[in-house]
This record gives sequence, structure tokens and C-alpha cells, in this order.
Amino acid sequence: MTSTKDHATLLEMWREEKNKRQDAEEKIEELKADLARAEEDRQYDKMVHDRELADLFKGKYDKEK
Repeated sequence: MTSTKDHATLLEMWREEKNKRQDAEEKIEELKADLARAEEDRQYDKMVHDRELADLFKGKYDKEK
């Protein structure tokens, strides 16, 4: 049977691990949010780039006509 001191030590270790897990979960949520923002930025940049290319080609082909 475990002593009160051992029980207290195990309880403290469990609390520390729980806190570490909660901190890691918070960090994961932050990283997910950062990733979502980065993906939105990439999609917007791609849309702008595609529009610029379309305008460039439209201008090029219009001048040749």
C-alpha cells in the first residue's frame, strides 16, 4: 500500500502532467488558428496573382488585335 507521502507525490505529478497537457492543447489550438489564417492568406494571394496574370494576358492579347 502506498504511503500518504507517495500518494501526495503521485498526485502532484498527475497535476503537473495535466497542466502540461492543457498547455499543449492550448498551443495546438493556437497553431491551428495560425495555420487557418496562413491558408486564407495563401488563397487570397493566389487569387490576386491569378487576377494579375489574367489582366496581363488580356492586355497582351488585346494589343495584338
